[in-house]
Amino acid sequence: MDIAVVGETDLRDLLPLMRGYCDFYHARPGDDDLLALSRALIADPDREGFQLLARRDDGRGVGFATVYWSWSTLAAARQAILNDLFVHPDARGTGLAEALIEECRVRARLHGAASLNWQTAKDNIAAQKVYDRIGGVRKEWLDYSLDV
Repeated sequence: MDIAVVGETDLRDLLPLMRGYCDFYHARPGDDDLLALSRALIADPDREGFQLLARRDDGRGVGFATVYWSWSTLAAARQAILNDLFVHPDARGTGLAEALIEECRVRARLHGAASLNWQTAKDNIAAQKVYDRIGGVRKEWLDYSLDV
């Protein structure tokens, strides 16, 4: 597997994976909106974040991750937010999820982040097993959201 930062030429291969991720969570953003998100990250990775695309040896995209930059007042430090992690069903169980997370962690450290943070659905047991296996520490915060 090859894992690299997404560039404009990768968007054709990234989009179906982003769509698969959205489908998993029953979200329906339009393809143009997904591509706009990716292009914003490509245009300003130092301020916005980055996406990674994992490809098999034959070049087929089989996984992606999205990291956004944020800050934590409680830690008085930059944080990396692993907002998206998706591995195509054909590539699950191969260690790709772990490899994507590790690449995010390395890039977060290089960017000066003190931590890599993420969330998952309470019923996403398969993902929780991966996170527990790599040493992720479960936090006890409740998420809230307001539409703006």
